[in-house]
Amino acid sequence: MGHHHHDHAHGGSGNTLLIATLLTLGYAAVEAGVGLWAGSLALVADAGHMVNDAAALALAAGAAWLARRQTSSRHSYGLGRAEFLAALINSLALLALVAWLTVSAVERLQTPQPVQGEAVSLTAAIGLGINLLVAWLLSRGEQNLNTRAALLHVMGDLLGSVAALLSGLVIAFTGWTPIDPLLSLAIGALILFSSLRLLRETLHGLMEGAPFDIDPEEVGRALAAVPGVGSVHDLHIWQVKAGETLLTAHLVVQDIARWEGVMEASHALLAERFDIHHATLQPEPMTRTVRWREPPGHDGQHRHGRTP
Repeated sequence: MGHHHHDHAHGGSGNTLLIATLLTLGYAAVEAGVGLWAGSLALVADAGHMVNDAAALALAAGAAWLARRQTSSRHSYGLGRAEFLAALINSLALLALVAWLTVSAVERLQTPQPVQGEAVSLTAAIGLGINLLVAWLLSRGEQNLNTRAALLHVMGDLLGSVAALLSGLVIAFTGWTPIDPLLSLAIGALILFSSLRLLRETLHGLMEGAPFDIDPEEVGRALAAVPGVGSVHDLHIWQVKAGETLLTAHLVVQDIARWEGVMEASHALLAERFDIHHATLQPEPMTRTVRWREPPGHDGQHRHGRTP
């Protein structure tokens, strides 16, 4: 059996996420206080989103720390799956926020309330600066599903700050208060779209799905084309954590004595063409292909290549 392993370090993503968490949580308290005093739903919504962001960033920081821990006999793949769990919680929290925003905005449209436009504008402008700083910090760090989830929260919150700023300016200059809940609804729609996409990616990873940027059929055909390989079956591709793809496959070889060379060529192909650095390949002699039959209803037994 051939086995090849390559570890991907997570760098300082945990520290970056921790700094982002503290910045976000600190200003959320300021926005919440001013929003309640000024009567602005958009500002309170932005503050609520920032608190949600802080929780999301804290989860992401914890997941990054867990993912860096060494493997053990009981967790032979490490704890990288924590990244998927953190992203799942983040996406569900975003959906809950959208529901709250929608209900609150509809109530505010039915019962308009006075809003202190000047205070809202000033507070939202500072919040926008904080969000830009946090987004910059996250964009400079390592990019994986977990940090993307955290960045998604912050980008949504950045839009929330823009909405609160516009709301405050419009109310300050025109006195038209419905702009406040209307902009809150618009931001909620944007957050809904992005959170549903994140939820889809996260659930796909948790269900051991092949990464969206890799076509398993193409991988199977490429392996079957390696000199010395007759066919490929039992091909499985999945991710334990974002950015680290794993593969297992059975390769039917024309000459079992040449397996070492075939294995090296296969690993090189997987690494260079598909960025798969952790693969376990099982050789089988060519004569076994004739006796092999695909079990009924077993989708994982697809065979690629030539039938001898």
